[in-house]
Amino acid sequence: MATRTIELRQADGRDIDAVDRVMAAAFDPKFGEAWTRSQTLGVLAMPGIRLTLATIDGIPLGFAMVRAILDEAELLLIAVDPVRRRTGIGGALLRAVEADCTTRGVRKIHLEVRAGNAAVRLYTGRGFAQVGERRGYYRGNVGQSFDAHTYAKTLG
Repeated sequence: MATRTIELRQADGRDIDAVDRVMAAAFDPKFGEAWTRSQTLGVLAMPGIRLTLATIDGIPLGFAMVRAILDEAELLLIAVDPVRRRTGIGGALLRAVEADCTTRGVRKIHLEVRAGNAAVRLYTGRGFAQVGERRGYYRGNVGQSFDAHTYAKTLG
């Protein structure tokens, strides 16, 4: 297969259908990590929120949502369609988040991820270090709980 260019653009509530499709594919319901449409739209309306959409040939395949407040930010969501994982989309999104945060004067980015999530490789590969743990943070679809690990990275 020929290499395709990953295109990144700032998105907003008008892109909710694309975000919902990627989120539904990317987040296994058994872990309780996906947001509802109304949750996503509610957060998008808050100050300091940026949504970046990744497409290839016009097809939405990933997104990242970050909230910046003063000199700190939190990566709220990042997702890549499972059939396109490990193709550079997640890394491109994370680099874009870091660049945007740097431009906005952010000095530190935080995130949390379910313990055991393969995305940890992406985060640690970009210099994020584990700084904490939230026991039983996620609630799965049949009541089971999963720990979350918190990570942080200082920019610049």
